[in-house]
Amino acid sequence: MSELDLILAAAAGAVLLAICATLWALAQRRQSDRRIDALRATIATLQAAAEAAQASAEAFDSALLAVEDGHALLASGEESLAACIAALGLSDTDPQGVVAALMRADPDHARRLRALFERGEACAFEVQGPGGMVSVEGRAAGALAWLRLSAVVGEDAGLPTAPRFAAFLDVRQTPAWIAAADGSPVWVNAAWLAAVDAASLDEAAKRGVSFDKAADALAAEAANLGQKRETMRWSSFAGRRRAYQVVAQPLEGGGVGVWTEDVTETEEMREALKRHVEAHDETLNHIADAVAIFSKTKRLIFHNTAFAELWGLEPAWLAERPTHSEILDRLRQRRRLPETADYTKWKAAELDRYEALDASPDDMWSIPDGRTLKVGRQVHPLGGIVLLFSDITGELRLKAQYNALIQVQQATLDKLNDAVAVFGADGRLRLHNEAFERFWNITPQQLDQAHDFEGVVELCVPRLHDMGFWRELKGRVADTDPAARAPISGEVKTSDSRIVVYQSRPLPDGATLIAFGDVTDARKLESALADRSAALAETERLKRDFVGNVSYELRTPLTTIIGYSELLERSGENLSERGRGHAAAVRSAATQLARSIDDVLDMAQIDADEMALDLEDVHVAKLLNDAAARRADEAAAAQVVVKVEYPDDIGVIRGDIKRLAQTLDHLCENAIRQTPPEGTVTISARRALGEIQLQVTDTGRGIPFHVQAHIFDRFIGRERGGPGLGLALVKSLVELHGGWVALESEPGAGATFTCHLPEQAQGAAGHPELGF
Repeated sequence: MSELDLILAAAAGAVLLAICATLWALAQRRQSDRRIDALRATIATLQAAAEAAQASAEAFDSALLAVEDGHALLASGEESLAACIAALGLSDTDPQGVVAALMRADPDHARRLRALFERGEACAFEVQGPGGMVSVEGRAAGALAWLRLSAVVGEDAGLPTAPRFAAFLDVRQTPAWIAAADGSPVWVNAAWLAAVDAASLDEAAKRGVSFDKAADALAAEAANLGQKRETMRWSSFAGRRRAYQVVAQPLEGGGVGVWTEDVTETEEMREALKRHVEAHDETLNHIADAVAIFSKTKRLIFHNTAFAELWGLEPAWLAERPTHSEILDRLRQRRRLPETADYTKWKAAELDRYEALDASPDDMWSIPDGRTLKVGRQVHPLGGIVLLFSDITGELRLKAQYNALIQVQQATLDKLNDAVAVFGADGRLRLHNEAFERFWNITPQQLDQAHDFEGVVELCVPRLHDMGFWRELKGRVADTDPAARAPISGEVKTSDSRIVVYQSRPLPDGATLIAFGDVTDARKLESALADRSAALAETERLKRDFVGNVSYELRTPLTTIIGYSELLERSGENLSERGRGHAAAVRSAATQLARSIDDVLDMAQIDADEMALDLEDVHVAKLLNDAAARRADEAAAAQVVVKVEYPDDIGVIRGDIKRLAQTLDHLCENAIRQTPPEGTVTISARRALGEIQLQVTDTGRGIPFHVQAHIFDRFIGRERGGPGLGLALVKSLVELHGGWVALESEPGAGATFTCHLPEQAQGAAGHPELGF
């Protein structure tokens, strides 16, 4: 290619490059114009926003400072900044100087500002200057820290700012919040969030929880009515049921301020007081004394059941809380007040007691119905008066009876020959009789001065020197151990050779009775009686031996006499009729004498407790028939009819047939002897209440009344109408069987002897050594 072609190609390329560059430049310019227009629009918007921010800041009288890297610039509010500088009393108008003054005002303010500048922590505080107060609120936005300063002067100088007031409410221990017109919270403090266990109000709203639905309803009611409302609510807080006083107050500008006060302790105390009052009232209703409480207006505010019963007042009328004056008037109408000549004056004196500051002394009221009342008056702590009525009628009666008993007791002790003293548990002398003074030769004045056991011992020692005895006796009086206070008794000898018997007895009230008795003469008499008893025993032994020997000596010749008299009676014609009569008389007398000797021996055996019963089953019917048969000849000779009567089912009796037959023989012999010719002697038997009654009845001359009392005595002479030893032996034999004998007789009308015998006699009656 030629040089010209190369030049033309280069020129064409340059032209094309120029054209492309021109076109690119035109495109870039259009793009720049569009950017400039956009930037201008943004600047206009920002300028409008800045002007709005400036206007809003200036509208609220606050200065806005922007702080970056420690340098402060005024963003808006030049006039407000000047007001803040004047309030702080600064001469420098530079914003940097204002920030430095704020940090110098208080170390806490400096700490808060450094935290804002370095870490972006928001803050709010107030600075007091010579000319007023400046409110400071700090916030961070990106790399800038913004401070809003507001000068507070005039009437609002003492009011906290909204953030500070919010911080104040936030540190309250009880929930507080601001509610909307429908009662829903729009701002809450930390205690409210803690109560519902939520981190923020938004979270609580999402969960639908509230501190108390009733409190929300109270806030809505306060908003609708425009009035303050209060209530008390129980709620659970921090795991414990607590009582809160809830107050809802409508706020200016809308909304309702709700705050709470923890009144748990107050309510618990109120409930405790209520229960205490109820328990107190219930206690008063159970006591016997009548109680009435009147308020300071003299109106009945409480009465127990005993009060209504004591005065007979209607509970419905008392429930209307009548005045004290009305109650007195009604009681006077029913004659239940003490009789007085001037009731008006008496009533006025009763009502004047409300003015007294101290409790009045108790009065005694004598009621017309015979009762005596003790009236006590006390000033009520809350004003008014408390009246207590005690019916002491029975107490006075018991006191009189007690005093009478004490006097009788003292008089009784004074009449005793034994010396008696009563010591209390504390060892003091409580009671003694006159014999105690005489016994120890002590005067009443000395005993009054002695007082206790030790003092009494000092007075008694001159007559009884044994201190060991007194120490042991003191232990019985003063020792608190019940075992040590056990009763004791014994004998001691005094210095004047008297023998003294002593004894101690613990009394139910803890006191101890000590008694002393002089038994010197008694011991001498006992010794004499012992000697006499020994002599009598020896005499009794000699008597038994004598009776036995005499009986033995008499039996032998009597047997001979009876034998020869019977032989003479059977000699036939060898002996004349008169001789045979004499022989029969001799035999009869000898036989009677032998029986008398047997009776004497039997009585001696019974007296010596040596007679034994040979018990067996005895047929009562046979016993009666045999007794009648044995006395048939004697009855025929006396022209007396002997009859036997008994029921068919009389049966048997347990006894000694020999002794029972002996008993009937003596009774029949006595009856035949006392019955005139043509008379009748009846031997009968019957059963009654576990016993057999054997009766011997005659139609003789009877027994005189003065003899009946001694009819069973021994050796009653026949010249006095007595039967001798036989009936005494009957009585002893029946009693030996465990029975007894009765007599029924009138002079001239015969006599009836009844032997009451048990169906089962005691086999050991005559052998005491067998009665195990």
